[in-house]
Amino acid sequence: MTEPSTPKGSPSPTPPPTIPTPDRQLGLTTFTIEGRRAPALFVVGWLAIIAAAALASLALFGGGGTAGTIFWLLTFTAASVGLILLGGSQSLERRAAGAAYAGPAPMLVLLAAVAMTQVAGFAVGLPLQAVGASVSRPVGDLIAVAIQALVFVAVVRLMVVGAGALTWREMGVVPGRRGALRSALGGAVYAGPVIFVTTLLALAAVTVAGVVPESPLPPTGTAAGLAAHLVAGALIAPMAEELLFRGFALTAWQRTVGTRAAILRSSIVFVLAHVLLVGGDRFEDALKLAFVAGMVRIPIALTLGWIFVRTGSLWASIGLHATFNGILITLAELGANAV
Repeated sequence: MTEPSTPKGSPSPTPPPTIPTPDRQLGLTTFTIEGRRAPALFVVGWLAIIAAAALASLALFGGGGTAGTIFWLLTFTAASVGLILLGGSQSLERRAAGAAYAGPAPMLVLLAAVAMTQVAGFAVGLPLQAVGASVSRPVGDLIAVAIQALVFVAVVRLMVVGAGALTWREMGVVPGRRGALRSALGGAVYAGPVIFVTTLLALAAVTVAGVVPESPLPPTGTAAGLAAHLVAGALIAPMAEELLFRGFALTAWQRTVGTRAAILRSSIVFVLAHVLLVGGDRFEDALKLAFVAGMVRIPIALTLGWIFVRTGSLWASIGLHATFNGILITLAELGANAV
């Protein structure tokens, strides 16, 4: 039996409308709700981002003081909500399209972590400021690092694990104390060679730029201050940063662009994240300080990515990161006391 033919001169039948199929992925910059799995997440997410941009403009040009603080708090809150919702929308679209990695883009998660860290900082800092409480620099550094770590873990849990994109095991969180300790010690042995290469690179960078950036955890001159900085910089920060940059971001990129490109991307983002807040009296000074701060972090960033991929264990990169930071913090403290 054959299909009836269209009479000569008659208009061709109108083709049916195209309906998105499971292999068609709607990106975050495709501004349509037709065919989306969760259009509300997409729409509300973008509205929150637009609101964050408007609030940021008010914070920048509306002056400082209490009003400025409130506008910044609202800015980061709206940005956090928007990024989380867009991450959920992206995860649903990628899962429906059968993507190799069916979760939010690493940069989206990293930006959400930054925004939520600011919100958490306001939530802790404003009450302390209101009651006139004062804390020492080492204790303040420890609190700030702890807040950031909690936010990093919460963001990964909410946006990645909660969305079913990656499991803890897939991100290298291998269970078992004995295995974790063995992997951490295996990573720690690379700290010496990496510090040696970093020192040579630091000398070259300082010679070129003529500036020396301040350590994020500067020497305190006290045993209590050293202890606080070791807990913050050699225990809490390495675990949270490795989960975010290696366990999550590198693993996600590895599924989409390959191992080498994933190591390179995660390393670049890791370096940039550590120079974002580097500043100076002049733009030229800030640029030089950022150059030096970025260059000295390249060896450790690449090695952390390599050892994570090589071992498949997050504990290995945590062990290297923790030992690297711990040695540098201790040497800086000893050097300051010797002066």
